[in-house]
Amino acid sequence: MISLSFKRTAFLGTSLLLLTIVLAGPAQAHHPFAMGDSSELNAFQGLLSGIGHPLLGPDHLLFMVALLFLGLAKPKEWVLPLVALGLLGSGISQVIPIPAGLETAGEALVSLSLVVEGCVALNLLPTWILLPCITLHGYLLGAAITGAEPTPLVAYFAGLAIAQTSMLLVVSLISERFIKMIGISWTKILAGIWMGIGFAFAWSVVIP
Repeated sequence: MISLSFKRTAFLGTSLLLLTIVLAGPAQAHHPFAMGDSSELNAFQGLLSGIGHPLLGPDHLLFMVALLFLGLAKPKEWVLPLVALGLLGSGISQVIPIPAGLETAGEALVSLSLVVEGCVALNLLPTWILLPCITLHGYLLGAAITGAEPTPLVAYFAGLAIAQTSMLLVVSLISERFIKMIGISWTKILAGIWMGIGFAFAWSVVIP
């Protein structure tokens, strides 16, 4: 029988290893694929890009993974609102594209959403603040395909929905068990790690 302390150490060690790998590379969070001209994408490429962007972009992925330790009441009930608002943000980006001069600021704000999550985990901020954060993530994800034809655009949005729903659902299903397993102390440590990563990502965007 594996002891609880061993499980906690294993979880923490794994988390630190994964986060070290993430920090070792640049925060290419919003364009993990070299899509080139989005107007030349086909439906299949749009679908793959939609699935890949939120899962291969470190800050997008870590934002969703953080639901493991935020201690949300009824975490499964957060999945639909988060996915819906993320897609809403992506839709807004097609109607109101981000100005070129604000792209860096937008990416920095997305990175700082990890700091916000750390504050939520520490009960320094209310949980509802996650909703505008996911909308901002969606806006930046949608901006990656601005100018695409309708068919690949719809496929891209479908990919976003598939990836984010799947990831958030898995995380929400195991979050309560995860928190019980690691305990309050490790939850606070993870919150601090997330805040540190958020600041580091934002710094790397502002000061390349």
